[in-house]
Amino acid sequence: MALLISCRPSVSNISFPFIVKKTSSNKSVNIGFFNNNISCSAATSSSTMVAKRKFPILLFDVMDTIVRDPFYQDVPAFFRMPMKELLECKHPTAWIEFEKGLISEDELARKFFKDGRSFDMEGLKNCMRRGYSYLEGVEGLLHSLKENGYEIHAFTNYPIWFQMIEDELKLSNYLSWTFCSCVFGKRKPDPDFYLEVVKHLNVEASNCIFVDDRMKNVEAAIVLGLKGLQFKNADLLRKDLSFLGVDL
Repeated sequence: MALLISCRPSVSNISFPFIVKKTSSNKSVNIGFFNNNISCSAATSSSTMVAKRKFPILLFDVMDTIVRDPFYQDVPAFFRMPMKELLECKHPTAWIEFEKGLISEDELARKFFKDGRSFDMEGLKNCMRRGYSYLEGVEGLLHSLKENGYEIHAFTNYPIWFQMIEDELKLSNYLSWTFCSCVFGKRKPDPDFYLEVVKHLNVEASNCIFVDDRMKNVEAAIVLGLKGLQFKNADLLRKDLSFLGVDL
């Protein structure tokens, strides 16, 4: 069982910078955005919203936890080079800067390779789109969690291309694209990113379960008081969530 649990004292309150949609009394509050224009709306007090929420709140990494990541197979094939060669040729920080929203897509195109060579950016994006798919069993698990009234958020290191994932797979049927590195300017496992997530959710860290395929990201969550689960496959995750008392 890939289960890790820890807790810490509650985090101070902070107002929500996301769209808040009021739902019926037996459903969780949905907080999130689906483009880069984030607006504010809060029709109820934070205490009222917390009272209506069902715990735990679930935070999901996206790539290789919910969605297949095309980078490891499809992208090397697109560039017609093995992964080792691609890693040697690409700029060491350009993708990270893109994930943090520090550079634009055009700037990524100019910096992607260390030697500045040009490439077909639209072709690369189409390659990524074709490679996105739900990992086996995960969509059904998300459906069960939503049907049982849980509040689910993406907590992911990804650039503005998360919108391409949404277009292809409609993850918003199950979760809110609330915490994307390209909007917050931070990446996991930066502790500040986790702390900001908990503050924005306005809950104690121990009321959150974070799921990620990378152990270093899970460990960072645990240090800060969240419950952490390393994703290996959907069946094991179901068992781990059930062990923590999540209704499935």
